[in-house]
Amino acid sequence: MKGERLRSTFGLLLQTGSAFSRTGQIRQLHKTRPAPPIPQPRPFVPDVPTFLTLIGRGLNKYANKFPSWEALFSLTSPQLKELGIEPPRNRRYLLHWMHRYREGALGPGGDFQHVKDGEALLKVATPPPSSLSDAKWVVNVPHEVEGAAAEPSSSLVRPQGYKVLGAKTIAGPYATPLPGLDGAVVKVTEGMWENRQGRKIDGGERRRAEVRFKRRSAERRAELSGIILPSTPDLVQWIYQGGAFPQKG
Repeated sequence: MKGERLRSTFGLLLQTGSAFSRTGQIRQLHKTRPAPPIPQPRPFVPDVPTFLTLIGRGLNKYANKFPSWEALFSLTSPQLKELGIEPPRNRRYLLHWMHRYREGALGPGGDFQHVKDGEALLKVATPPPSSLSDAKWVVNVPHEVEGAAAEPSSSLVRPQGYKVLGAKTIAGPYATPLPGLDGAVVKVTEGMWENRQGRKIDGGERRRAEVRFKRRSAERRAELSGIILPSTPDLVQWIYQGGAFPQKG
């Protein structure tokens, strides 16, 4: 009997030891996983302050915490927390955009090649004869040709999201027409690439049914009492403050 107990105990110890060994191997593999690559800056995104300005949500106030482009794209979530990037949703949002930038999934202007002082110049160009369509092109040109008509060339970029309306009007995100000239300019703007946050309607998803029920109840009671209720934006606040109706005499 003692021999069987010893064998069973010894077997359990071996199983436990092998389990710990496998766990250690997994952790070691996790630690040795290569760090994500550091992407190169782009003409429209040359530095950290510009990148943080484009993605919005006020993250450009943290620009001085990142001494270089490489420093930003080599940080992890715990390291961002140590730097004081709060609340956690800001860290998640920043990491999300760092991943998108690595993948090349950029916002308006990410494919510009000619940018000067945060501004990109767009011009209307005629497609070459070999083109199957005679629709005019929108091209990103150097600032040196601002006063001249753009000619189609393999070196000129046709940015995504921009098109020609009518004879010479350029339409697209953040495109501002140039007065007196054929073309438009796109400037780096706070929140150009921002993923807009939704706004709560009637208290948000969790309280919407409750708020709407109380609103209908308040409207019915107001009809009976002859009271004019507050406007819709103030009605929710009025409900939560326990809005009372005067008693009938």
